[in-house]
Amino acid sequence: MTNPVPVKILRYTALLGSGMLAGVALTVLFLELALRDLNGPEYVRVRQAEYAPFTWFIGVLLVPTFVAVLLLTLRARSERTPELPLLAWAFGLILVALVVSLVVNGPINVEQTDWSVTSPPGDWASVRDRWQIAHAVRTVALVLAFGCLSAAALDRRPRPPRA
Repeated sequence: MTNPVPVKILRYTALLGSGMLAGVALTVLFLELALRDLNGPEYVRVRQAEYAPFTWFIGVLLVPTFVAVLLLTLRARSERTPELPLLAWAFGLILVALVVSLVVNGPINVEQTDWSVTSPPGDWASVRDRWQIAHAVRTVALVLAFGCLSAAALDRRPRPPRA
C-alpha cells in the first residue's frame, strides 16, 4: 500500500475514530461516576435511555477505526516502518477495549434493557460496579490507543531504504 492517498485516509480514520472513541469513553466514565449517587430506579432509567443511541454510535466509530488500525499495522509490518511498535500497541489496546465490550459491558447492557425501572434486581449495584470497572478498563485502553496513534502520526522520521 504505497499509494499515499489511501494511507492518509487510513491514518485520518484511525486517529479521528480513536480520538472520538476515547472522548466518548471518558465522557461516559465521568457520567457513570455521577450516576453512582442515584438510587436503583433512577440509575436504571438513565442506563436504559442511553443504551440505544450509544450502542449504534460506538459501533459506527469502532468498526472503521479497528479496520484502519489493523490495515495500518499490517502495512507497517510489511514495509518495516518505524511506526510499527506504536501501531501494534494501538491495535492491541483497541482489541482489548473490543473484547471487554463484548465480554462484559455488552452483555450487561443487554441485561439492563430488561430490568424494571420501578423494581430493579436486588444486585443492581454490583452489576453497575462490574460494568463501571470494565468500562474504566476499556477507557484506559482507548485513551492509550489514541496516544499511540497520535505519536505514530507525529513520528515522521526518515525511513531507512528498503532491502
